[in-house]
Amino acid sequence: MDLSCCETTGTPFQSDPEQDTRLAELCKALGHPYRVHILRFLMAQQACFAGEIADQLPLAASTVSQHLKHLKDAGLIQGEVDGPRRCYVVAPQVLDELKRLVGAL
Repeated sequence: MDLSCCETTGTPFQSDPEQDTRLAELCKALGHPYRVHILRFLMAQQACFAGEIADQLPLAASTVSQHLKHLKDAGLIQGEVDGPRRCYVVAPQVLDELKRLVGAL
């Protein structure tokens, strides 16, 4: 086996298990194209109701709800109940965290 491809760059390898875990969680939440679409759509809005998000996708409302749950569980979006509807917004601090973690790769 030729290991010449594994030459070191001179920079010591560093890894932070907590940051690695967090990056993996955020990437998993964005691991479906519809979730990426939802996040982009919400970034273009001040706030948006779940029904408006569902109107953007060729999916059943229940499926959109599951995608929203993944994004919310990761902290990328926040949802508030407004009567019978749920309003979603992007969590800018978590989006900044994602950018920082990806930039540190």
